[in-house]
Amino acid sequence: MPRSMHRNKLALAVAMVGAFATSGAQAADTATAIFAGGCFWSVESDFDHAPGVVATTSGYIGGHVDNPTYSQVITETTGHREAVMVEYDPSVTSYETLVDTFFHLIDPIESRGQFCDYGESYTTAVYAGSETELEIAMAEKSQVAEELGKTIATDVEMAPTFWPAEHYHQNFWQSSDQLSNGLTKAQHYARYRAGCGKNRQVEAIWGEDAFKGLDGHA
Repeated sequence: MPRSMHRNKLALAVAMVGAFATSGAQAADTATAIFAGGCFWSVESDFDHAPGVVATTSGYIGGHVDNPTYSQVITETTGHREAVMVEYDPSVTSYETLVDTFFHLIDPIESRGQFCDYGESYTTAVYAGSETELEIAMAEKSQVAEELGKTIATDVEMAPTFWPAEHYHQNFWQSSDQLSNGLTKAQHYARYRAGCGKNRQVEAIWGEDAFKGLDGHA
């Protein structure tokens, strides 16, 4: 975790995330960014294709219940969003680049949720860890509004506590664990993503800039 983010409301999140990181050993000189972009399986799978990203963790953020469970969040009564904490190497990529990438892998115009998922928990946001990051994210949001010529629904705010989701949800998109329906998690995710229409909608909004900054996507 970045030393600059060991403070205030993120202190607990940083302490917790070490046990939940989904790939690789945590490096000493990494930084983090937090994004809510609809289904956290989908956001995690996309950022796992981003250069410089060393780990991703699905979780919950922004609500009024401590250490929420998935079953609580999906009731849409806790105020949480599904979110992903992205750990990255600042010598390879930057916070600004990751925010720009984030906007190009979501529908930033939609205020009700994302793609086939609707409700507060699926709405979009960028959660900054410092005033500098807040300024960067706000500037990126303004740039996106200018590019699309439309009002952007994505919130930009300082990050409250990030709560890692249950182990079951981590790395879901590429897991070979088998579900009760006979599919692996990866197979189930591939069907979900195709059926939800994420790729089609992002491409319809962004054209050639869809999934900008990723080395492929699911």
